[in-house]
Amino acid sequence: MFPDPKHRSFIKLQFMTLKIVLSVVLLSAVAAFGQQAQETTAVATTNNLLSLNEVVSEVLSNNPSLKSARANWEAMKQRIPQAKAWEDLRFGVDVERSKKISPFSYTDQEWMILQELPVTGKNRLRGKAASAEAAGAFLDVRRKELDLIVRARTAYFRLFNADKQLELNRKNQALWKQFAEIARAKFEVGSQTQADVLMAETELGKIAETIFDDLRNISDAQSQLNVLMNRPAQSPLPTPTQVNPPELNSALEELQQISLANRPDITIFQTKIDAAKARLDLAKKAWFPDPEVRIEARHFDNSNKVFDEYDTGVFIRFPWFNRGKYKAAIEEAKKMQESSEHDLASAQNETLGMVREQLKKVETFHHHSELFGSKLIPLARETLNSKRLNYETDKANFLDLLTAQRTLQEVESMYWNHLTDYQIAVAELEALVGGKINFQNPTIEKTQEKK
Repeated sequence: MFPDPKHRSFIKLQFMTLKIVLSVVLLSAVAAFGQQAQETTAVATTNNLLSLNEVVSEVLSNNPSLKSARANWEAMKQRIPQAKAWEDLRFGVDVERSKKISPFSYTDQEWMILQELPVTGKNRLRGKAASAEAAGAFLDVRRKELDLIVRARTAYFRLFNADKQLELNRKNQALWKQFAEIARAKFEVGSQTQADVLMAETELGKIAETIFDDLRNISDAQSQLNVLMNRPAQSPLPTPTQVNPPELNSALEELQQISLANRPDITIFQTKIDAAKARLDLAKKAWFPDPEVRIEARHFDNSNKVFDEYDTGVFIRFPWFNRGKYKAAIEEAKKMQESSEHDLASAQNETLGMVREQLKKVETFHHHSELFGSKLIPLARETLNSKRLNYETDKANFLDLLTAQRTLQEVESMYWNHLTDYQIAVAELEALVGGKINFQNPTIEKTQEKK
């Protein structure tokens, strides 16, 4: 049998009361967690704010992966003098012994000095290839810098967005407490039903859950920034300052050309082509042997002179009898150069497409943030103020007020999300083109490095 209507109403009222109690408990837990997070942050700084420039500077100074790339570049530079150097000078001695004397007595000594002369210039070609490879290692440092900068900016903007979302939800939480008090007052005088109070309390519970998610997002973004700056993940960070987004005024073709000239991923392939050309020339030079000069001096056992005879000779290798070896080396070098050229063409095409897609993403998020900030938020605020006034004068029901407040909350939240996405998209575009973009005049402010 089904319970009678009065009994069903009683059960429904008990259920709604339970939801209110749970909401209050959740609000208390969130408040305690938020207070603890604020106290932790206050340990680090009390009045200071976290600036984007400070974050980027610390990342470029302390990040271990960037230090590794720089050390690799320094190591690659040390290959250049090794490749350019002559072959080592060789020295030897030959002693002769007659059968008629004791095993530990010698009759004659022959002293030799040998040196290969790089008259064909193979050492210079090896040095050229090593220089190109070192240049590629330097460009890899630049690529790592750009990658870390965009990751740092992304984490920074996400931390800023999470802080703004938390601030927005706490403001809405205070506002909904006011709505709940208004609904409770109207319920007490009999002008509205208890359902209005219950809906307000339910909305407060939902906001409490959202605040808990905001605190988690702040923790995640702080951990990412700390790891990038080579700090302990749990280190407290102050509140990030707002970074005004740049005004969008850039041409696709100019950005594409700048990216082809400055993007490290492209210039790295160009250095690989230069190294491959040098190694191809070196493989062709292998057909021409470098001469080896030998000087010999002899001393006879029965002589009073220091040296009795002197010999000078020139020796060369004969690569022509091992044609398969050297022809294979030339063919290998040709294919390596061809491979690098194809990689360069592929990287150029991909870059042109990526710049176009990223610029479209920047334009889209810029449009969204402008639309929400200049039009939708003011309209939603006016609507809420109108619905609130109407509800207070009993000209609108609580559901209208609830809908208007939810709309404003969603619009404000989406504004900060779009603004964050826009700034991240700009950071990614600057990484693509190889430096910071002046959006009023699309040129690159490229970081100068000491080579």
